[in-house]
Amino acid sequence: MARCPVYPEPMNVSELAAGAGVAPSAVRFYERTGVLPRARRRPNGYRAYGADDLARLRLVVTLRRIGLDAHEAGRLATLCVEGVADSVARDLVGRIGAQRNAIARQRAELDQLEAELVDLELTARMTVQQSAATAADDTPRPSRVIFICTGNSARSQLAEALLSQFGGPEFEALSAGTHPCGVHPLTIEVLAEVGIDWSAARSKSVDEVMDQEFDYVITVCDRARQACPAFPGEHDSLHWGLDDPAEPTPTAAEQFEAFRRARSDLSMRLRPFIELARYARRTIRQST
Repeated sequence: MARCPVYPEPMNVSELAAGAGVAPSAVRFYERTGVLPRARRRPNGYRAYGADDLARLRLVVTLRRIGLDAHEAGRLATLCVEGVADSVARDLVGRIGAQRNAIARQRAELDQLEAELVDLELTARMTVQQSAATAADDTPRPSRVIFICTGNSARSQLAEALLSQFGGPEFEALSAGTHPCGVHPLTIEVLAEVGIDWSAARSKSVDEVMDQEFDYVITVCDRARQACPAFPGEHDSLHWGLDDPAEPTPTAAEQFEAFRRARSDLSMRLRPFIELARYARRTIRQST
């Protein structure tokens, strides 16, 4: 662990700031706003700081990093300097716990973003490869896309419906399941919220479509990815790992929100997929 620099007393404002890892302007701001007490003055009028001032400033900086505003950090730092340790400890335990929870949420969000970036990168590469493979075909045809999950009740049905709406005639969307179990009622409800009538949909087995060729085979759950059979013909395979909204939840309201999140997640993944596929095919056609 790196040691903090040690400065002889008395310190000037630059030395104090360097010892706490902040700019001198921050020290002046904290003094001006009352977060730190006014500095002692030397006979020549310059500021003079001691070890207590440095300890107080370092504590203020640390407390700011865990989310406290400047004045609250100054108050707690003063309590520490005055020896009211129990009061500070009780206050900080809750604040540190809240900060740890916030960091955990941020990490989860970053992990999700990383997964989406990987999906987007793979999608970009696959669409270019697929377009190059079909460039010799002078007859315009829709890109055939099939979404696979285990039950073909929620995620794959949502993906099929949304691609059919977003992609238009340039895409032909289907879905199937490795172990179909019927379309979940909430799938139909959350699609109705965005103007899609999915009431006539049915759950299909992958066995029903194994003799068909697709441009893209997209699995939307990990179990389906492992069990997905090999489709005939040249195609690209993508995997979009999504939480299953049909998993039991404590309340019906939470279940409905899970389906809405799945719809939202799929919408965010489908829009760049559609645009990349369109752009790649258009670019290849123009160059041939």
